[in-house]
Amino acid sequence: MIGLTQRGRLVLAFAAAAYLFGWGFGSKSLYPVAVGLALAALGARLWVALLTQPLSLRRMLGSHEHVEGDDVTVLLEAEAYRHPGPRTLEAHERIGKIGERRVVLTRQGRPLLARYVLHGLPRGRYPFETVRIVFEDPFGLARAEQLMGAESTLLVYPRLVELDRLFSDGGASAQAGGQVLLRRTAGFDLHSVREYQQGESLRKVHWRTTARRGELMVKELEDTPHDEVAVLLDAHGRTVVGESFDVQVRAAGSILRAQAVRGRRALLTITSAPPASCEVTSFDGDWRHALELLAAAEPDGTAPVARYLERDASPIAQATELVVVTSALDAELADALLQRALARQPTTLVLVHAASFGPVVEPLRDPALLRLHGAGVPLVTLRRGDDLAVKLAGFEEAHAAHG
Repeated sequence: MIGLTQRGRLVLAFAAAAYLFGWGFGSKSLYPVAVGLALAALGARLWVALLTQPLSLRRMLGSHEHVEGDDVTVLLEAEAYRHPGPRTLEAHERIGKIGERRVVLTRQGRPLLARYVLHGLPRGRYPFETVRIVFEDPFGLARAEQLMGAESTLLVYPRLVELDRLFSDGGASAQAGGQVLLRRTAGFDLHSVREYQQGESLRKVHWRTTARRGELMVKELEDTPHDEVAVLLDAHGRTVVGESFDVQVRAAGSILRAQAVRGRRALLTITSAPPASCEVTSFDGDWRHALELLAAAEPDGTAPVARYLERDASPIAQATELVVVTSALDAELADALLQRALARQPTTLVLVHAASFGPVVEPLRDPALLRLHGAGVPLVTLRRGDDLAVKLAGFEEAHAAHG
C-alpha cells in the first residue's frame, strides 16, 4: 500500500493553505509555491510507486554453531526482480525476545546488503519473523511497505564443558553393590497377565492378581530396551534466580555429553510445559537433537520434578542410573532419591544454589542434603562463580578429601 507519510501530508496541506491564502488575498506569488509543494508530494508518491517491486530476501546467520555469550553476525541480502531498483531500503525485523531491529540495506552491485551484529546473546531460541521492507523517497514524503516471508530460527546453544570423569563415578558403583553397570540396555516389563498353563514355572505367577481372582495368573513379560542413564532437568521456575537455570542447563548438558561420549545409552527429560524428552543412543546422531532441546529450554514447568519419578513404568524410573539437576530440593524429591538409593539403583544429584545468584547470598542449609549424603548418594552443589568442569568432575571434593 503506497501512501503519504505524515511529513508528506503536512506538505500537501501547506500547499492547499498557500493556494487558498493566495486566492483569498490576491497574492499570485503564492500560486507557484502551492503548486510546487503539491507536485513534490504527488511526485514523491509516484517515485515510490515506481520503486516498489517484488524482492527476494535471504538471511545468513553463519555456518558454525553459536554458543551463549557469542556475537552473532546477521547478513540480509535483498535482490530486485527488475531494474533499476532502489539504492537503499529500510528493513524492520522482529527477533524473538530481542524485539524489533531496524537496518538499512544499501546497493552493492546487484543485491542490496545489510550486516549487523547481535552482541553477547544468551542461550535460547530466537525466531526471526516476517521482515517489513519500507520503500521511501529521499525526502520522506511517501512510503510503501512490503512484508517478506524470510522466517528462520537462530539457536544459541549452552556453553558446555568437556568431562573425562564425573563426580559420581565412584558413588554409582558403591550404590550398585560394588558392580558397575555399563551395558544393561534391556529388561523385561510387565505387559499383561494371563491364566496359568500346566508346566509353567511358579516364578511367573502374579500373586496379587491370583489372590483377587482366585485362580493362578502368570505375568506376560515384554522385552524392552532400558536406558543406561537418565538425566532429569528440573525446569520449574519457582526458585529460578538470575542465571541459575542456565547453570542447570549447562550442568545437565555437560553430564549428558560425557555419557554420550562414553557410548552409553541416555535419556534427557526436561520438565518444561509441555515436557521435552530425547533419547541419545550415539554422540554422532541423536546428540544434536538433545542439544537443540537444551538450547530452547525455558523454566516454565508446573509439575514438581518428583512427579516424574513416581511411575515405576516410566523410562526415567527404569533407567539404570538417574541424574537429577535441580535448584529445589524438597522433601518429596529427597524421599524419591533415597528410595532409589536404598534399592541400590545408582542415583546422583546436582543442586544449583539459586540464592547465590541473587543480590543477597544466603548459606545453603538443607537437612535433605545431609540425609542424601548419609545414604551415600553422590551429589554436588553449584554456586555462582563455580568452575563447572572442576565441580562436575569431582576434583574439588577429591582435593578436600586428601587434605
